[in-house]
Amino acid sequence: MTLAADLFFSFRSPYSYLAIGRYRDLSETHNVDITLRPVYPIAIRDPDILFTGTPLAGRYIFMDAARSAQMLGIPYRWPRPDPIVQNLATREIAAEQPYIYRLTRMGQAAANRGKGLAFADEVSKIIWSGNTDDWHEGAHMAQAVARAGLDLAELDAEVSAQAEELDAEIAANEKALEAGGHWGVPTLVFEGEPFFGQDRVEMAKWRMEQKGLAKR
Repeated sequence: MTLAADLFFSFRSPYSYLAIGRYRDLSETHNVDITLRPVYPIAIRDPDILFTGTPLAGRYIFMDAARSAQMLGIPYRWPRPDPIVQNLATREIAAEQPYIYRLTRMGQAAANRGKGLAFADEVSKIIWSGNTDDWHEGAHMAQAVARAGLDLAELDAEVSAQAEELDAEIAANEKALEAGGHWGVPTLVFEGEPFFGQDRVEMAKWRMEQKGLAKR
């Protein structure tokens, strides 16, 4: 019996990056099909949220993501460039966003091809691992996409030609995330139960094991 789950994911979320490789491994080694459901970051979905609440939140995320990566042994550095163009001091979101729309739409196109997890994992590595300051340029993206078994030129062509259709699917993902009981990412939804955060991977696996999860 093969189980099924949805993974709601953002390319701007450090915690999504810290979870994606482990969920990909789980899907490749165990009898569970995990469908990537890309969503736009809160900075795009609801930027007003970023200007409410305590300013300590951002500082805490920076610290916690770095130590979580260190604990997990995952290479990590805040991206250069950031997938969201934003003044981190004022939290102001720029009107022009040259990266996040392309990334998220390509993620949806990859998911439609059955390669969403591989795409998100490989692309997140070049964004978040700290190995390059120009992940969006040159061969970095093409090579990452190729490692996921896809072609960058083909994905870019679809993103250009079908942006509205892909955005409609992404909007449906965002509604499904809320219907699944959460608003943040990464959230894995399994049989109606949400598991939010990079520190819930093992808990999600534990729940699946209760439902018959076994190695492939």
